[in-house]
Amino acid sequence: MLGFPATWKARLHRKQGGPRLSPMASPEKIAVTGASGLVGSALVPELRRKGIDVVRLVRRAPASEDEVRWNPGNGTIDVPGLEGVTGAIHLAGDNIASGRWTEAKKASIRNSRVRGTEVLARALAQLSPRPRVFVSASAIGYYGARGDEAVDESSAQGSGFLASVCGEWEAAADEARASGIRVVHPRIGVVLAAEGGALAKMKLPFLLGVGGRIGDGSQYMSWISLQDLVSGLVFALGCEDLEGPVNYVSPTPVTNAEFSATLGRVLNRPAVIPVPKFALRLGVGSEMADEMLIGGVRVIPASLHAHRFHWEHTSLEPALRSLL
Repeated sequence: MLGFPATWKARLHRKQGGPRLSPMASPEKIAVTGASGLVGSALVPELRRKGIDVVRLVRRAPASEDEVRWNPGNGTIDVPGLEGVTGAIHLAGDNIASGRWTEAKKASIRNSRVRGTEVLARALAQLSPRPRVFVSASAIGYYGARGDEAVDESSAQGSGFLASVCGEWEAAADEARASGIRVVHPRIGVVLAAEGGALAKMKLPFLLGVGGRIGDGSQYMSWISLQDLVSGLVFALGCEDLEGPVNYVSPTPVTNAEFSATLGRVLNRPAVIPVPKFALRLGVGSEMADEMLIGGVRVIPASLHAHRFHWEHTSLEPALRSLL
C-alpha cells in the first residue's frame, strides 16, 4: 500500500473495501518545497526511487533542470516552470526550534508558512491542467497543550502561538482547495530520525549521562519515525479519500517520562536527572518552553487508521533501536 499506486492496485483495494488509490498517469511529476530539509532530503530520493519526476522549488537561481525558482517572501514563483506537475508536497518553513522566540523570530515562523503556502496554492490553482493533489504540511501544534486528553482530527483548535500559526497555515491553502485540487494537511508530530531533528538534540545529554525527563515527565510526546512520515506523504499523493487535516504520528504516543526512560535504555545510559521547568524557561524563554517542551499533546492518527495506512514503527523502543 505504501508504494505509489498503479491502476491494478487501485482496483484491488476498491474491491477489498480499502481506500481508493488513484490510477496515476505516467510519468508522474511532483513539486516539492523544503527539499533540502530533514524530511525533504529523505522524501525526494524515495519519490525518485518509485519512478516519479521531482521538481524542487529553490530560492536561488536554478542549477539544474529539476529546479524551479520561487521566493515566498516577496510572493514570486516561476509558474511556467510548474507546468505538468500532477501533485505538490509543501514542506518549507522556518525552523521553530532554532533560536529564541523573539517577536522577529515569531513573525518569520508565521510568514514563512502562511505566505509560502499562499504563493504556492495560487500558482497551482493557475495551472492548466491543475494538479490533482496538494499535500501542504501542518503540525500537531494545532491542538495546543492538552494534557492527557486524546485528540484526533475532529478535535478543536487549541490556543497559543503554534496553534494560531497552524490554523493560518492550513487556511492559506484555500485558493488551491477552491480550484478543485484535493488538499491534505499532514499535522506532523515529533519526527525521529537517525541524524538531525529532535532526536539528535535529545540524544547528546543522554550520551553524556545527564539525560532525564522534563519536569515531572507527564506531558505526552506524539512521535513518528522519518521512514513512516515519508511513506505517509507518498501515501497521501495516491489515496483519493484522504483530504483535509491528517495526523502524522505513530499510534502509540508516550509520556516524556516514558520517552526518556526508553531512550536511556536504548543508549545504555541513565535517565535519572530531570530538567526543571524553570531552567527551560530561562534557557529558551517561557513561551517556547511551555508550548514545545512542557505542554504536551496526546494525538491519535484516526484518519490514517481509517484509510488503512501501515506503519513500520508503531512502538517507541523498536523504533529507537532501529534508528540508533
